[in-house]
Amino acid sequence: MEQKERQYRNWAFVIVGFFVFVSLGSYALSEYYIYLIAYLWFGFVYGMALQYGRFCFASAFRDLFAVGVPRMVVGIVIATILFGLTAAFPTAAGQSTFHPAPASIHSVIAGLFFGVGMVFAGGCASGSLYKTGEGNGVALMVILSISVTQAIFVDIGGWANKLVPKSWAESAAAKRLPPSINHTDGWVDQYLTGYVWNQPTTTFAKMLGFKNASVAGAFLGNLFVGVVIPAALLLIVVYIFWQRKNYLRRLAKERGGTGSIGFSDDAVGFWKMILSSKRTAIAGLVLGVANGLHMLVIEGLRLKFGIGNAGQILKAIGQDYGLSVRGTVFDPGYWYVTTQEAQWVGWVFHKLGWNNMDNIYFGLANGIPNPLFNPADWMSLALIGGAAVMALLHGEFKFKKPTRELAVWAIIGGFFMGIGSRLGLGCNVGGFFVRVANGDPSGWLFGIGMIGGAFIGVKFFNWYTERKMAREMAALEL
Repeated sequence: MEQKERQYRNWAFVIVGFFVFVSLGSYALSEYYIYLIAYLWFGFVYGMALQYGRFCFASAFRDLFAVGVPRMVVGIVIATILFGLTAAFPTAAGQSTFHPAPASIHSVIAGLFFGVGMVFAGGCASGSLYKTGEGNGVALMVILSISVTQAIFVDIGGWANKLVPKSWAESAAAKRLPPSINHTDGWVDQYLTGYVWNQPTTTFAKMLGFKNASVAGAFLGNLFVGVVIPAALLLIVVYIFWQRKNYLRRLAKERGGTGSIGFSDDAVGFWKMILSSKRTAIAGLVLGVANGLHMLVIEGLRLKFGIGNAGQILKAIGQDYGLSVRGTVFDPGYWYVTTQEAQWVGWVFHKLGWNNMDNIYFGLANGIPNPLFNPADWMSLALIGGAAVMALLHGEFKFKKPTRELAVWAIIGGFFMGIGSRLGLGCNVGGFFVRVANGDPSGWLFGIGMIGGAFIGVKFFNWYTERKMAREMAALEL
């Protein structure tokens, strides 16, 4: 056992050493690489925090709806509040790189797709990434399925154009985009230009009449009204419907069935529920602090180099292949997943002859640069590495080969998550966690859909499992 632990530690040092070597070696080539290096080390921290807190939305809602255990959900909600607190500082200082997304019913529908998918797959987008770092083969298949689905979905046209409402097509045709972007021939492009771009973008601060980049806007509007109040209400609902009954039963047993239950007892029970999720909450705090620092560092580097997007960095180091028509690449400036993984697949498809630069997702907004020089790719790979290091140090790393059944569910779940990510312009991280923490109402809309989708997914699995067991028992009887 001691020898195995030593081997794990050695492998952890090898991974860290590799990232140090990449950082020093790339910086020696050009000072511009520090921009990519920043993404790398923040990604490493995100991976360590995710693995430490077992931070997975799919696990959270599966545990809640399937067996009535709210610990992970509570931890994620607390983590969102803590992230909101740290995000408020760069927002108030005018250094935030966050931009709110269009908000309407589409966010709820997108979240619904994503919620069903993450339960089917057994992991959300971020959860699948960190589980890949633990050696989980199913998680890797989920990431691949999400990525392939997105890369295909954003460029699909032909028969799919018949499903485009007339109002979308007319609105899309009225938009003036660069000639290379064929935005009137593709379902997702017309969905974006004909519908999503017409929806309002705002924050809770602006809704209350505050400036986003102000103390009142960041802390009172976005944090208190946009995060703390709805999160507290959600925690109260979880306590009443999932935690209270078991807690009061234990309390009555301790008291020998005598004495009445008062408000103070519920207050104690509620607080115990909060404290039961310390590990996930701590992970959320680390994620929040890291995200806040990430925003500040990236904004500082943009000022240092006099740029507005990493596309200018790639051009300066001679890696301008795959830049969007605007000369940009995906460069969020904070934690994000699914887009950079889709870029990997989009880049491969493009190399194989599929023109993936004539749609809005790749061609206009995100580009498909060489994965070796894509800042967001460095973040995701380092996230996997950080999760692997944490798993190795805690003896939790283990290669897990997917069974045929799990592989099928991973592909199906990844498909639904890929669709949901593109409909909602983000996943459980970019569509919910980051948006909610930064006071974006669309994040809560996505979250409502995601919770509903998770509920449907759990109910379906219960039905599927019961039927499967019934068939197996029938076979045994025969």
